[in-house]
Parts: sequence; C-alpha cells; structure tokens
Amino acid sequence: MASALQAAYDQHLAKGEIVADPGQQAGLAALTRLEAELAEQPAPNGLTRLFRRAPEAGPQGVYLYGPVGRGKSMLMDLFFETAPVTSKRRTHFHLFMGEVHRLIDAWRKGDAAARKARFGQHHFPRGSALGRAWGGDDPIPPLADVVAGEARLLCFDEFQVTDIADAMILGRLFEALFARGVTLVATSNRHPDELYRNGLNRQLFLPFIDLLKSKVAIVEVAGARDYRLDRLRAAGTWFSPNDPDNTRTFEALWRDMLGKDEERGATVEVLGRKITLPHAAGGMVRASFASLCSVALGPNDYIAIAEAFHTVFLEDLPKLTANRREEARRLVILVDALYEAKTRLIVLAEAEPFQLYPQGDGAFEFERTASRLQEMRSADWLEDSSPPA
Repeated sequence: MASALQAAYDQHLAKGEIVADPGQQAGLAALTRLEAELAEQPAPNGLTRLFRRAPEAGPQGVYLYGPVGRGKSMLMDLFFETAPVTSKRRTHFHLFMGEVHRLIDAWRKGDAAARKARFGQHHFPRGSALGRAWGGDDPIPPLADVVAGEARLLCFDEFQVTDIADAMILGRLFEALFARGVTLVATSNRHPDELYRNGLNRQLFLPFIDLLKSKVAIVEVAGARDYRLDRLRAAGTWFSPNDPDNTRTFEALWRDMLGKDEERGATVEVLGRKITLPHAAGGMVRASFASLCSVALGPNDYIAIAEAFHTVFLEDLPKLTANRREEARRLVILVDALYEAKTRLIVLAEAEPFQLYPQGDGAFEFERTASRLQEMRSADWLEDSSPPA
C-alpha cells in the first residue's frame, strides 16, 4: 500500500511549503512504518468491550526527540492527518494531563451513580496504595477505559514532565493504556532518559521511562537547520517603541511561531506552588512584564520558567523609574535565568535595553542586564541558543 504520509510530505515539498531535510528522514521512516502497521491492525469491535476481552496490543509507537525547530511537530501533524485510524487524538501533553487530573478528581468525589454515568459500569479493583489514597477504589482502570475508548492512537506534542503529580500517575496510567491497545506518538526536546530530570522522587518515575522505551521507537530528529531560528532571524527579536506597528509585528511573529498550535496555557510547579501561564503552547510562552515582574516571583520561579520553555515572548516592557526598583530587580533575575538556560527571548518594549532603567537603586548594576539583553538579540546568540525545553 502506498504511504499517504509520504505522499503528503512530498506534496508539501513540491509546493515549497517545507524544505527537504535529511535530518527528518529517520522520523519520516519510523512514522511510515507505523502507518502501515496501523492499517493492517483490525479495528476494535464492541464485543471486545462487552465481554471484557483484552484488545490486541497496539503496534510500536514513535517518540521523536531533538532540538527545537527541526520539524518534529510538522512530521507528527502530517502523520496524524494521514493515519489510517478513525479513533485518534492529537493534543498537547500538558493539556491531556490536566484532563487526567480532572477525571481522577471526578472519580474521587463522585458517588456510585455519578461514577457510572461518567465512567460506565465496571468492577473496580480495591486495595492498591493509590486506590486507598483516592478513596478506596482505584481510578486508573476506569480512567484508562475512558481514554482508550475515545482514541486508539494518541499523539502528544511537547512531551515533558515537570509536575510530581504527573510523574506519579504516568507509569500506571500508560501501562493500562498500552494494555488496552493504545498506540503512542510523541514529540519532545528530551530523550526519554532525560524526562523529569532532577525531579522530586525521580526514582519512582524510572519504571515509566523503561515502559515508554519498550513501547515506542525512539528516533532523533536533529537536522542542522532550525526553522524557528530562520523566522527569528528574519523578523528580529526586539521591538521598540511599543507602538501599534511594533505590536502588530510582535503579535504576527507569535502567531507565526505557533503555527498550527493553539494557546493552551501551562502551569509550572515550583516548590509546591503553581505558576499559571495562560498564553503558552508547546515550548513557547507569551507573558507581560507585569505578570512576571510586578508580582512576587523569585529566582526559583524564573529558573523553572526558563527550564520549561525554549522561547519566551515578553510584552509591554516599560521604561522603569526609581520607584519601580523592585520590578527592575526582578527583571534582572528573570533575564539572568533566561540567559543561563539559553532561552530565546522576544521582547516588545518601550525603549532599547540601555534606556530601560537609567536611574534609581541598582541602575549601575542594571547595565549588565542591558548588555545581556543586547547579546540575546544578536545573531550569534540565536545561533547558540537551543535549550532542551
């Protein structure tokens, strides 16, 4: 059978919408293999669920990883559009995990009637440690039934784990999903061995990594060309003054960098606290100066943001006066965190870097920050910055 994925890829090449890139070929080959295996697999039928028969194991999935901007999401999007499966879902990983937590909460708080209405009729295992913690019954099997019933192919963009609650759930949840015949395709900037790196109680997360590596083909997509970098080179990364023309350019660049993604928001956990960032998609976040520097955030918060995102769009950065020295101090800490993490920074500002805080406590020290801001807009910085978000 001819590959619909390969045909779609070739069509985009012919139209000039993408450029031939040898770095993408391994990912394309892995996805083409999966496409053929999915086409050969019989669709699950109602009798399997009615009589509780275990479905056939799904084919080996694909996990694409590598630096930002190499076309991983583009390959997965083409695969998803052409995959010969009607029961499929493509979403951002953090959005999916948010839904998982809400389902667990609904299970934990619901009575028998509410559970049956949402999760169907089940005989639920009792006695597991996780089940006791959530009120006596284990929510993972019925939750996995809901997810598997909606999609036998799950495609996740920007697979990364930063939340301990996610880390503690993933192993059992995906063990249950794989047992129900679900196939996983994911993109990530990290190799599976680097997921949840330095996370709290990471040793409890390691079995999930082993499970993941046994169920997906791990393929590096690491071509020499960074397509997001091409866009930034062409558009620039510092827009001032903050006037209507620069605002339109800043917003157009954000939309262009998003591509087919939508703003889904993200939550970053720091020492048990959660920072909500409503304008985020994948490894990119857009936030105002006020939301990051006019509130009580500190070094750990900024480091966590820098580690969670490879690109930060910072808008409405004002000229700062002496009575805003605390905001200037937070900006210094934020820029230091982004600089050390090699995070790309796109700014809509009232003035050029050296004009942002000319007088006030710490103005002399701010010159170092201004210098870093100048460096971070340079071609050399953009070339070197490609953090593993």
